[in-house]
Amino acid sequence: MDKTESLNHTKWECKYHVVFIPKGRRKALYAELRKYLGEVFRTLAQHKESRIEEGHLMVDHVHMMILIPPKYSVAQVVGYIKGKSAIHLARVYGEKKRNFVGQHFWARGYFVSMVGRDERVIPTTFAINSRKTKDWNSSGCGDKPPKRWHQGLGPR
Repeated sequence: MDKTESLNHTKWECKYHVVFIPKGRRKALYAELRKYLGEVFRTLAQHKESRIEEGHLMVDHVHMMILIPPKYSVAQVVGYIKGKSAIHLARVYGEKKRNFVGQHFWARGYFVSMVGRDERVIPTTFAINSRKTKDWNSSGCGDKPPKRWHQGLGPR
């Protein structure tokens, strides 16, 4: 089985392929800032308990494969990464010396798709696991409701 992450009561493997672009597809972005962006993205992802598995800074867009725990939505994490990275880049590498809270560095929106498991493996895994567990009816939980219901008392 692939490496899965875990929370208190959850085993998970939620991988997403995310693509976003700088506003106006600025190519000047990557001339100087390219070497800093990878570390900035990784640090910001860790703030949301996420991990960037793979990333590519193209001439006018960013590709990343990111693991996001189920307690966060993709929109929360990507919005956080885009917003905080824009503020960081404007403060550290921008020409102006003021607070850049309203700086718009990245274009609105992004593309996202799930990176799933091999679909041929899932039925095999399901068949193996179903053989290991008892059938619903053979475990004493047949089609009939519990005896208490027959007495008109209903569920507890």
